Amino acid sequence: MVGGKSSRFGRDKALLELDGVPLAVRIAERMRPVVESVTLVGSPEKYQDLGLRVIPDAVADFGPLGGMLAALEDSTSEWNLLTACDMPELTTEFFSFLVERTAGCPDDVILPYDSDGRPNPLCAAYGSALREVLRRQVEADVHKVMHALDGLRIARLDPGELGLLDQQGRLFTNLNRPEDWEGAR
Repeated sequence: MVGGKSSRFGRDKALLELDGVPLAVRIAERMRPVVESVTLVGSPEKYQDLGLRVIPDAVADFGPLGGMLAALEDSTSEWNLLTACDMPELTTEFFSFLVERTAGCPDDVILPYDSDGRPNPLCAAYGSALREVLRRQVEADVHKVMHALDGLRIARLDPGELGLLDQQGRLFTNLNRPEDWEGAR
């Protein structure tokens, strides 16, 4: 998902380059080996030059939930990996781990938690059946992702399950402020 306003950051994070690669492309390249296709959710006009398919948010200026809804409504897959573009430490191994967890999973969401016990709903696997649920939440003007997931069957991935995938506890590093970006570079 690349459609955020980057209000705390002050400029478009999806286009920031790390090691010469825009963050949105960096995540897409790491995800591509383990998924059928990669699609950016954001402004097609703004991101068309990145060489990836781009679709707009389901509801303009609604926030992450609008992007998640757009991704699920566009998808034909049973499971979908949804992630924000501003998490540069995510790896192909982590995405592969999430895909493996979807096999036979009876839950609606596979949701990783970081070492501080915080959920990471913008880096999780979502069942396509959630389209209707998320559409109802958007129509009810629910903006917080975790509130939208209330009452769903969630497979919680605790830090211990991530093991070697997150040895330094940095896997879910999120670039929200300019000082986060300086640390990542």
